[in-house]
Amino acid sequence: MSEKIPSIVIVGRPNVGKSTLFNRITGTRRSIVTDEPGITRDRIYGQASWEGRTFELVDTGGIVPEAQAGIPGEILRQANMAIKNAVKVVMVTDARTGPIATDRELALLLRRAGKPPVIAANKVDAMQNVPLAAPFFEISPEVFPVSAEHGFGVDELLDFLVADMPKGEAPEPLPEIKVAIIGRPNVGKSTLLNRLTDSDRAIVSPEPGTTRDAVDMMVERGGKTFRFLDTAGIRRKGKTNLIAEKLSVILARKTLERADVALMIIDGAMGYTSHDATIADYARQSGVSLIIVVNKWDLALTAYKQKHADEKEKGRRGESMISRLMGEYEKIIRSKLRGLDFAPVVFVSALTGTRTEMLFELIEKVAAARMRRISTGELNRWLASIDLQRGTSPASRQIKVYYVTQSGVAPPTFVLFTNQTRTLHFGYQRFMENQIRAAFDFRGTPVRFSLRLKKRQTRDERLLSEGSRKRE
Repeated sequence: MSEKIPSIVIVGRPNVGKSTLFNRITGTRRSIVTDEPGITRDRIYGQASWEGRTFELVDTGGIVPEAQAGIPGEILRQANMAIKNAVKVVMVTDARTGPIATDRELALLLRRAGKPPVIAANKVDAMQNVPLAAPFFEISPEVFPVSAEHGFGVDELLDFLVADMPKGEAPEPLPEIKVAIIGRPNVGKSTLLNRLTDSDRAIVSPEPGTTRDAVDMMVERGGKTFRFLDTAGIRRKGKTNLIAEKLSVILARKTLERADVALMIIDGAMGYTSHDATIADYARQSGVSLIIVVNKWDLALTAYKQKHADEKEKGRRGESMISRLMGEYEKIIRSKLRGLDFAPVVFVSALTGTRTEMLFELIEKVAAARMRRISTGELNRWLASIDLQRGTSPASRQIKVYYVTQSGVAPPTFVLFTNQTRTLHFGYQRFMENQIRAAFDFRGTPVRFSLRLKKRQTRDERLLSEGSRKRE
């Protein structure tokens, strides 16, 4: 999100409709909306326009002004960081309950911060209910009765919010690489996001499932723009009970669909689990490019060193031990995550920053491979150079590939024109993929094939063809 456009921040106590209003104004479904309180925790950013004026809109978690510790305290700290950069702060309240002590305390906190609140008295869905908003004038002179769910009164609220903003075209979005951070709960996704963005945007807590929304953050590095998308920890279906957690998993999978590259985080201290394979399969289905990131590497290495403390040659032991552990770990991952041989494996510590800088260069290379195009001439010269029968069992019909061309990118997709009347066996497609990867750099990105099969003749067509040959 560009820092040059005005920022409007939405705040309020839990479960008053902040995320519903955010989604209404931005025209998206970025923030999770349910009846459960405390759903939004991190700051969620969006862009909106009204009457020719473009602005940034920030959704925040439900604020409890007296909170100092734990997740409520972190939500308050996150909200304060957003409020500092805001030109206006919209404080959402529940018109049906009237102003309560928490509303008054939050309004006081905002005035002390130099950001007097604009009250959106929510859950007013008709003109006859407008008087419900009247009591809120005691805490702010700017009160707007609205229904975030149905849109009532939102136009008048927006007219007031943008009145002082300059008109103009929305800035052209910069080309960017969208990077999703995925993995099981509590493997360090938010810690890695904060490390890569050099910020404190995402809430980090030892409590698993802290992140629920997909949190966006942009970084410019070496002339390139990276948009990092932190996602909720993807749980097993049987382990997902709360509606919010189920929606988090759905949003995480949708985030994969809009990403170019996914960083799949594995807990290096805990090791590989079968659930990692499930998450990897989600990434594979989405067609996103993939980098496997083994996090908490410092903890894994410490445990490994303690286990091998009796080894000699201390001067050389460190480097050889690290290389050995990396090799052993990667071998396990490759054996378990089948079909992901194309994904590079890196070992980092998000907490200490060890080896995290190398991720930017690797992401850039993988994103470039995802968009790589090979000319038809070059592809068919490659085709002529390989032995197509190496991927065929002796009992199979001889496979001929007459022609190959690239039909698309993101991920790279190739069309094979063959003599087959049915889909090629999975093993043969894997053989073709290995051959094309050996010839061209598609590191980190899946490769897909679309087959043009030989049309199967009907019985009448076959008899007609045989009759023609006999007459000749």
